[in-house]
Amino acid sequence: MTAMDSAATRSRLAVTARPRLARHVRMSFCRTRKRHILMLPETVVVLNGTGADILDLCDGRHTVGEIVDELSARYRAVVDDEVHRFLTRLAGRRCLEISDG
Repeated sequence: MTAMDSAATRSRLAVTARPRLARHVRMSFCRTRKRHILMLPETVVVLNGTGADILDLCDGRHTVGEIVDELSARYRAVVDDEVHRFLTRLAGRRCLEISDG
């Protein structure tokens, strides 16, 4: 798996792409904030519930399309483009590694 380069992050991720958290990124539950967080070197990102659900499925096995389908089964309204933008932004910040489906 390779980290996605900045040129690729400007475009939409392929539905067959398989995202996973980068090796230097950890997702954890913060008891103080009562929210999930992403821990990066020298940075903490506080996630909303949907963001945590998306990243929980980013295990290198699920494709982007499967992540959208799973979220659609859980929630009534899942906007495909918003999931793609969220994942693309995190890939651009090198929080995700992307493998081709």
